[in-house]
Amino acid sequence: MHFSTTQKRAATWAALGVALLLLLSLLKPVLAPFVVAAVLAYALTPLVNWLDDLGRGRLPRLAAVLIVEVVFLIAVLSLLTLLLPILIKELPLMREQVPLLFDRLNGLIKPLAAQFGFKLSVDLGSLKTLVLKYLNTNAEDMAASVLSSLKLGGSVALAVLGNAVLIPVALFYLLMDWDRFVSRFVELVPPRLREGYDSFVNEADGVLGQYLRGQLLVMLLLAVFYSAGLALFGLELAVPIGIFTGLAVFVPYLGFGLGLVMALVSGFLQFASVKALVMVAVVYGCGQFVESFILTPRLVGERIGLHPLVVIFALLAFGQVLGFVGVLIALPASAVLLVAIRRVRAGYLGSRLYTG
Repeated sequence: MHFSTTQKRAATWAALGVALLLLLSLLKPVLAPFVVAAVLAYALTPLVNWLDDLGRGRLPRLAAVLIVEVVFLIAVLSLLTLLLPILIKELPLMREQVPLLFDRLNGLIKPLAAQFGFKLSVDLGSLKTLVLKYLNTNAEDMAASVLSSLKLGGSVALAVLGNAVLIPVALFYLLMDWDRFVSRFVELVPPRLREGYDSFVNEADGVLGQYLRGQLLVMLLLAVFYSAGLALFGLELAVPIGIFTGLAVFVPYLGFGLGLVMALVSGFLQFASVKALVMVAVVYGCGQFVESFILTPRLVGERIGLHPLVVIFALLAFGQVLGFVGVLIALPASAVLLVAIRRVRAGYLGSRLYTG
């Protein structure tokens, strides 16, 4: 059977694509820190270039990279330090409120059980003593107990620590040589395809810029929303918990979940009543609705041309294929794929296959 030149080229590109997918599937366990570093490098490179242009050659690129990366790391650490006032406030409250909570629980459950003819067999007094014992131990013992109860192995802790070190290192080298990496990749594009490639990259770059600006706006609006909502219920730690929840939504599901747990615990310790459940249900229920069906589809999805259903499907699909990293890159990757799909559609509508 004789194959035309076009068919041979198509088969070659298809084989290369399959080989690349197989390679990525084999390397998936170690790709996470490099993918995260590459996404951050793409977002931060314009700042490095801006500092370069501002210095007009007098500021070495090394200094520009260090300034941008240090500022970025400080911003991330500042987000994490929002947890400190929460912990400092909650641990003493736990020692004070836990005995009262157990006493109220004991006084509520025993009469209620007696009305239905049940004899309560749970020794709440012993349970209260056990909890207080753990709360009065030092922080290291508590951390060890929590890790043991969650069954987190040493390998998981080492992996988290390794990624925390590897991502900044990879980010530094990518920021230093980003333009060189890009130029080396462009050299692999056949000259006859270079014009189409440049047009595609420019369009994708514009879409990704819209995505980043939209996501930043969503984070800021949610930080204000959660802080104000928790404050209206009288939560003392409304501002740090609200800001943390809003800014952490760039990690879908995880940021929202951590904020919800912190608000629930803080609410129970402060109010010691069902008001904590009502507060979390109202504020976080409304927040999730506003984020999922209004802010993200409108400010992120519409800016990059993605329908709300496509946004939801992209999060689920990329999460299924690539796990946690897939959830992180779902929307920007979908934006790039959208550009490709638009071009394929335009080519199909203008082809003989469609026109006959």
